Amino acid sequence: MDTGVICGTRVSHDRASVDQIEAAAGDDERTVIEALLDDDAVSEAFAIQTCNRAEAYVVADSVAAGRRVLGSLHADVDDDVVVEMGHEESLRHLMRVAAGLESLVLGEDQIIGQFKRAIEVARGVGALGPTLETGLTKAVHVGERARTETEINEGAISIGSAAARLAETEIDLDGATALVIGAGEMGKLAAEALVDAGVTELVVANRTVPHAEHLASTVETVARAISLDEINGVLDAAAVVVTATNHPDYLLDPSDVDDAGETLVIDLAQPRDVDPEASAVEQVVVHDIDALESVTAETKAARAEAARDVEAMIDAEFERLIDSYKRRQADEAISTMYEAAEQIKSREIETAVSRLEAQGDLSEEQRETIESMADALVGQLLAAPTKSLREAAVEDDWSTIQTAMALFDPEFGDASRATARSSAAERDPGGETTEAERNEADVEASEGNRSEAGEEHVPPYVLESVSDD
Repeated sequence: MDTGVICGTRVSHDRASVDQIEAAAGDDERTVIEALLDDDAVSEAFAIQTCNRAEAYVVADSVAAGRRVLGSLHADVDDDVVVEMGHEESLRHLMRVAAGLESLVLGEDQIIGQFKRAIEVARGVGALGPTLETGLTKAVHVGERARTETEINEGAISIGSAAARLAETEIDLDGATALVIGAGEMGKLAAEALVDAGVTELVVANRTVPHAEHLASTVETVARAISLDEINGVLDAAAVVVTATNHPDYLLDPSDVDDAGETLVIDLAQPRDVDPEASAVEQVVVHDIDALESVTAETKAARAEAARDVEAMIDAEFERLIDSYKRRQADEAISTMYEAAEQIKSREIETAVSRLEAQGDLSEEQRETIESMADALVGQLLAAPTKSLREAAVEDDWSTIQTAMALFDPEFGDASRATARSSAAERDPGGETTEAERNEADVEASEGNRSEAGEEHVPPYVLESVSDD
């Protein structure tokens, strides 16, 4: 059975700066996922990294193990900006991310594409199993519903367009020249928004020049493409520079903008494209993504009603998700029950047939009659327990499901009982474990998963082996 518990951590714009998010992020999502899977306690892993978040999730064999593994990701980050998430909080948060409720620009559309790409990365390295796959699929479903059934993305505001709005509040863009560094999705959105704001000349710089040429050909103004090596040659003509690449190193430092004159630079990249020291250059103003807060506050207020609709949608979808986990748990218990019954049935049929054959010839029709009768007995005997197990899952009655597993799968719970009895022996290493202690250990093993040690609660549908040891 699937016995893992989900643990998650996030460092995001709601409490962390750009520098802190950058410190929390790995080289890329694949690298983070592979590092998490290297730990034997982790069976599944997922990570999503964008310009304003670095998040990671694992399915581990215990809460303590999950937190330990995730904690290694944030050694260079202040504890007060790291948010730890338990099983259900992780599932709900993933829905909120996909729906755009956790974005810097409330309801922005970019995140759903980024979310899907992160899922494909995780699938590509074999990091998703039944627990995370189910939760992530539901999150994508919620994100898509939010955008088709509510007005959470009304006006298609994005981080790129928010950057253009910020630029409008500080300089006159009418007739200006703009330089956009990066021809990806965010660069495209920034370029289009700058043109809409009145820019009459656009220069697009990109590592791959054909991509820059394609973007330049799509905007409705004079535009041209250059390589990253040619950036310095156009800085003096640009009134505004927007950077949005995934380049690992600074593309602009103080020496690059020293002779640029009056220039507004908005760095949307993660990690940063612009050395913060560049802001010390006279006549050069450098903003990072944190500066967009003032612009995005207006969008948040305008979309407040839609956000409430999405919150209600998430509540309903979350309940459906939890019910699906419970049904799967009940189905696994039922499957184990039927497998045990089938083994007994097959053994007893063979015994009966052997005895009947010893008494005389047994026709094929007679053998089929015996097998049919055995099938009917199994079906009738297990009908009521099957119904009870499904009801138990819905009602969070873990003890009933656990009892069924112990009855039909003798190996279920043996490890937990052994661990509990070992603990009892450790309390009195000089003596033998008494019958009362053994009984107490069995009770501890049976009930240990109903709540986690400390404050962390593991839901009843998360199975026995996820105890917080």
